[in-house]
Amino acid sequence: MILNQLLKKETALSVIGLGYVGLPIALEFAKKIKVIGFDIKPERIELMRKGIDPSNELASEAFHGADITFTYSPADLKSASLHIIAVPTPITRNNLPDLNSVIMASEMVGKILKKGDYVVYESTVYPGCTEEDCVPVLEKFSGLKYIEDFKVGFSPERINPGDKHNTLTKVTKVTSGCDDESAENIAKIYELIIEAGVHRASSIKVAEAAKIIENTQRDINIAFMNELSIIFNRMKINTYEVLEAAGTKWNFLKFFPGLVGGHCIGVDPYYLSYKAKSLGYHPQIIDSGRFVNDSMGRYIGKQTVKKIIHAGKGIKDSRVLIMGITFKENVSDIRNSKVVDIISELNEFGVKVDVIDPNAVSHEVKEEYDIELKSEPLGKYDAIIVAVNHKEYTSLNEAFFEPLLNEPALIVDVKGIMRGKIKKYSYWSL
Repeated sequence: MILNQLLKKETALSVIGLGYVGLPIALEFAKKIKVIGFDIKPERIELMRKGIDPSNELASEAFHGADITFTYSPADLKSASLHIIAVPTPITRNNLPDLNSVIMASEMVGKILKKGDYVVYESTVYPGCTEEDCVPVLEKFSGLKYIEDFKVGFSPERINPGDKHNTLTKVTKVTSGCDDESAENIAKIYELIIEAGVHRASSIKVAEAAKIIENTQRDINIAFMNELSIIFNRMKINTYEVLEAAGTKWNFLKFFPGLVGGHCIGVDPYYLSYKAKSLGYHPQIIDSGRFVNDSMGRYIGKQTVKKIIHAGKGIKDSRVLIMGITFKENVSDIRNSKVVDIISELNEFGVKVDVIDPNAVSHEVKEEYDIELKSEPLGKYDAIIVAVNHKEYTSLNEAFFEPLLNEPALIVDVKGIMRGKIKKYSYWSL
């Protein structure tokens, strides 16, 4: 049985893709069994060999005592018998699934796959993708037969970047396999590290669908809040005050307006929508939610411009400081950040924009968006947009902003974290 072989360290488990998802899994398993951690970027591997998490999520202590070999050489994967694929599954510019990374990982694993090996996918995909898109690649490059020669499973990732409470081991893991034997073996292997327990899904497709609707549900609920924010803005009432009042009822769901970016909530609904359309159904609620959320960055930009003009200032050459560019608070990840949409909208009006962020990495922002991150505010601004509620920003008060602002000036507080604190300047939030 593969579990016993792993426990006796007669074989190893490999993790392909050592980002937010893969590295915590690899290190957790490495406390119990032998692990090979693979990533295509040599510079990331070198950091991990030194006990440094390139994503700045894990402390150096997480590497201590781990039986793990970090590598960027595919040949090193041969000694493993179970391969966990945890590579990104983004979308294209046209909002279609981009399976390049997961297909390339499948090809790489297929080339070293042996009889009796297991492959488990953690990358978020649409229902059916594992068996319809990935398994044929494994068969093609291994020359082996699915189920008969090797087993496949799907166990969706549930990592929440920046969350120090709901960590990998404390969240129930959904697992599945291609047959009863593999389903049970995969579940027991994950039970080695998951304190919260394992939910055994009845099939790979059910596990894929469970993951995709987790983020789609959140996306739709946030879209409703964003739409309410647009409506309440026209009514000249504060959305957060409305939600505070409505939230006094026991069954009112506590969602809030905001920018929806990143590599999960802002992406996964497009995978489900794509699959639905391929089956002849146009998903109206899912697509409508995506439209609302994808438009919020430009909406915030337009509202900022309107309010600067309303203050009697010429918009061209106005100066705006944006605080925060990561896709969410307290992380360094800038992928699919919707703050960039605010910047683009302001630039189109001729506004001069400076951006600061205590967590983002300057060269990554430059490479990804061609935006120069400033180390600190420079001069005075006509408006300041607090776009991401990093912990460094949550305790700020009006006195902090005063030396940075011209008069009159505007403070835009996207997430409403300074509601009630701003008296001297014009204030607006979603």
